[in-house]
Amino acid sequence: MPVLRALVRRPGPRLAEGIVTHASGGPVDVALAHRQWAEYVRTLQDAGWQTLEVEPADDQPDAVFVEDALVVYGDLAVLTRPGAPGRRGELPAVGEAAAEAGYRVARIEAPGTLDGGDVLKFGGTVWVGRSARTDDDGIRQLAALLEPMGARVVPVPVRSVLHLKSAVTALPDGTLVGHPPLVDHPFDALLPVPEPSGGQVVLLEHGTVLLAASAPRTAELLRSRGHRVVTVDISELEKLDGGVTCLSVRLRDEGAAAGARS
Repeated sequence: MPVLRALVRRPGPRLAEGIVTHASGGPVDVALAHRQWAEYVRTLQDAGWQTLEVEPADDQPDAVFVEDALVVYGDLAVLTRPGAPGRRGELPAVGEAAAEAGYRVARIEAPGTLDGGDVLKFGGTVWVGRSARTDDDGIRQLAALLEPMGARVVPVPVRSVLHLKSAVTALPDGTLVGHPPLVDHPFDALLPVPEPSGGQVVLLEHGTVLLAASAPRTAELLRSRGHRVVTVDISELEKLDGGVTCLSVRLRDEGAAAGARS
């Protein structure tokens, strides 16, 4: 059985100052966001994941969205170079946490930019969103790191959402899911879901997926297809363009197969 670990990072006191590009949910209740984050972490733990907390970065409003700082494939952890310059201070402690967890660490170098939320992995394919945060050079550098490990890196356009994984993720059987108005690339056999946040699922284990409570109709759809669905309320983090995917970096310690799933 693989050891299931997840890197997480608690929200800081400046959370409400986070960058907002697409969301329009109004002012952020920071105290409630902290409680929702804690419940998210408990949900991972209840599903069998050991959570590893990255050192807090209280001066970095968006640091809670830890997935944007790191892409993990096999035994390699790629420290990104966020497209928003103000987020680059999040990186050092994330790199240290990945090294402490036993990963080789590489990094995206200037002038390339890459946000981890633009990277969707499944079954050896790595889709990378060309977005406002991730550029062609960042994608080229990631491909140079992952393709020698057997990955197939596929760039796709992202225009309607912040990150690729804001629109599209994968179910345990490899089926891609997304809310069609937000999907800018004609993925083969995309399963359409009825709510925007329904396109953001986290694969736990044994057919279980984690979904935001803001997508109840999607939860019912996935249950009807035989998946066990766990939901968590992250409404305050959604006001900052956040989703269930970006609040952790999942580490499946299975050798080279560890990078096969997001």
